Amino acid sequence: MADPKSALVLHLAAGGEPLLFPLTAEESVAVQEKIPDLLKHGGVHSVLTKDGNTVSVNFAHVAAAYIDDLSRKSRFGLTG
Repeated sequence: MADPKSALVLHLAAGGEPLLFPLTAEESVAVQEKIPDLLKHGGVHSVLTKDGNTVSVNFAHVAAAYIDDLSRKSRFGLTG
């Protein structure tokens, strides 16, 4: 089995392709715990990506967000 490649997947309310931000295992756990509250209240949250960059996300503009394992063969999400 391949090592998990966690990513934050964001589907914006305005539509378009989902945005993917690769995360470390530690960051993915921390972000996953906060997603429900961020979506409910539309807060801004900064995420540290796997390559060391910081991305600030305004969850008021996000329709759906989840942590996905990009190394899986089958896909989950809102894309076809």
